[in-house]
Amino acid sequence: MAEEGHRLDPEDWDAFGSQMHALLDQCLSRMQHARDLPWQPKPEDMGARMALDDVASAQDAGQVFDRLTGEIMPYATGNTHPRFFGWVHGTGLPVAVGAEMVAATMNSNCGGRDHGAAEVERAVINWLCQLSGLPETAFGILTTGTSQATILALSAARMRLFGQDIRKKGLKVIPDMAVYIVEGGHSCISKALEVLGHGAQALRTIPVAADGRMDLTALQVAVTRDRAADIVPLAVVGTAGSVNLGVFDPLDQIGAFCQAEDIWFHVDAAFGFWTLLADAPWCDLPKGIGQANSIACDFHKWMSVPYDCGACLISDRDLHRQTFAERPSYLASQSDGLAGGDLWFCDYGLELSRGFRALKVWTTVQACGTDALGASVTDNCRQAALMGQLVEASDVLTLARPVVSNLCCFWPDRGDPGQIAAKLQLQGMAVFSTTLVDGRSCLRAAIVNHRTTQADIKLAVEAAESEVRALG
Repeated sequence: MAEEGHRLDPEDWDAFGSQMHALLDQCLSRMQHARDLPWQPKPEDMGARMALDDVASAQDAGQVFDRLTGEIMPYATGNTHPRFFGWVHGTGLPVAVGAEMVAATMNSNCGGRDHGAAEVERAVINWLCQLSGLPETAFGILTTGTSQATILALSAARMRLFGQDIRKKGLKVIPDMAVYIVEGGHSCISKALEVLGHGAQALRTIPVAADGRMDLTALQVAVTRDRAADIVPLAVVGTAGSVNLGVFDPLDQIGAFCQAEDIWFHVDAAFGFWTLLADAPWCDLPKGIGQANSIACDFHKWMSVPYDCGACLISDRDLHRQTFAERPSYLASQSDGLAGGDLWFCDYGLELSRGFRALKVWTTVQACGTDALGASVTDNCRQAALMGQLVEASDVLTLARPVVSNLCCFWPDRGDPGQIAAKLQLQGMAVFSTTLVDGRSCLRAAIVNHRTTQADIKLAVEAAESEVRALG
């Protein structure tokens, strides 16, 4: 007689194991041959082929796996390829495939309770705090990325000003507030202000000085003007690696300003944080980051950890916890057992159900080591500098700005940069994105790929030149 009820585990574990091994082989083969697999457009009918219209009956796992590798895996973003320079997309690591497999096997909920995954995340956060130079009182939490981390950081900034009243009574008990960011700062700051209820109009854009970094005189003027109008400065955001040009604000000077003015100092270090691991002169770019009240950064960019994983670090652990801790009776702590432990990450963020993001970070750091990770960051900065030199030597390309870190922007002397970028993408030659510099569209390369070589840089620039020259 059949066992009563229905089960979802494989009926034949040996057969399933063979199918899983075959799937793993295909995944590793794709990573091994990433250089031969540039971005390719998805089939026009892919949406129809993926539709879940008739799924009442189970399909053999092996057949499903075949569809994963044959119909889905080839049509990725393309950011595993060494000449993918579009936006700031990290490239993934083979060791992290193993970590993701183990994390999925454990299926840990990292919102709370006393289990091993919490200790792994604690270790990652402690390492980040030490690396950044934050005080011993600092702590943090892993997030989906810098956008989520920014919401957490500005929430803590607001809690410092208004205490528990802001959690109980909301915006009606506080005055208008302002956040200051350099021209060209990331849009996640504006989004965070919208989500927090202050609106995008609370954002103050500070012009750049002659060196392309935040103008501190203009910052002082903006703060003084707002205070005279009874608008409370909530935070100053220092940018560690601007999204368009890779420029770093003078974080040490902004930190001193914020301390003197008693304003929260937040650093948007989505990718620029990792220059801390690089060789000189790039390791000096984020000088002063340890003065911050909060830092947001991503692992899934320059650290090549698979999507998604970011971090929010806050210099005052007690304040951080006060900002988010909320324990209904069903989440009450106990002195012993699974409900014990001194660390529940749901007390430090918005998510109660959280995946084991920390494992792929821990695995990456352990398996690669900070020396190799830093060397990869250094390589990318050198490659961006090389691209800048090649562009300057070109008769059909013009460098938009001097290269500071890992970004290089340039104008083609003729043609639409967007169309040129699309042609290079469709040819499988290279992926550039586009942006505006001085109001003029240009090609933009953000180099964060550990697979990129100098040969890739030369080939990409030559391909761009060829497309420009073909325009006559």
